[in-house]
Amino acid sequence: MDEISLIKKVAIASAKQAGRILKEGMTRGLTISYKGDLNLVTQIDTLSEQTIVAEIRKHFRHHQILAEEGHNYKSDSPYRWIVDPLDGTTNYAHRFPYFCVSIGVEFEGSMLLGVIYDPVRQEMFVAEKGRGTTLNNKPIVVSQVKEMSSALLVTGFAYNVRTAVKNNLNHFSKIVKKAQGVRRMGSAALDLCYVAAGRFDGFWELNLRPWDTSAGSLIVTEAGGTMSNFSGTPFSIDHPETLASNGKIHPAMVTLLTDAK
Repeated sequence: MDEISLIKKVAIASAKQAGRILKEGMTRGLTISYKGDLNLVTQIDTLSEQTIVAEIRKHFRHHQILAEEGHNYKSDSPYRWIVDPLDGTTNYAHRFPYFCVSIGVEFEGSMLLGVIYDPVRQEMFVAEKGRGTTLNNKPIVVSQVKEMSSALLVTGFAYNVRTAVKNNLNHFSKIVKKAQGVRRMGSAALDLCYVAAGRFDGFWELNLRPWDTSAGSLIVTEAGGTMSNFSGTPFSIDHPETLASNGKIHPAMVTLLTDAK
């Protein structure tokens, strides 16, 4: 088995294993702590991350790892795994069934693989660079909606929404008047998957981190969608602005987001 195939196999297996931990954890009492006023973490986040990182290290000892809860490894390897062991922790803590495991893999700074697993619906989204996106091994593509008035969009608000000057409320106010509908689901990684699958036509959010968007960004683009920042310039997982769409409504979303600044 070549290295890329093994990376994919390990990523999918790790996501499934972590997903089982998340699903089982919902039936038990959760120990919740806070990284800020609203940014919470459970013991399940930590256990999920430990499980994923251990599996990566077992197969790829020298690969770099960037993980949300702090299990990070740096080396001179061109490969970097970017891990969110539980995206949608607030949902999870309230037992709202919209959360996922997200694993992205970079090669020399470019996204190579994206794996996102929703253990509640048992939906596995996988994207390989240049090979498209699948949902449970079946190809998916973005929607064909062309007008904002017919578009169902999704957004999110950062944990510092109470205090941040750039809190997305102005963007929301502008866009909600133009779209057919706007949702706020609470998991950016899963929101991106839903854009890729055509369930949402577009997504935007501020102040996301690499583990929120690394896998999802590749899942969107390999499904035929478009990623950028709010001004339409190329997307970066290190940039504070994330805009994803089916491509057809992208110019309209850029205009609205730019006007709302």
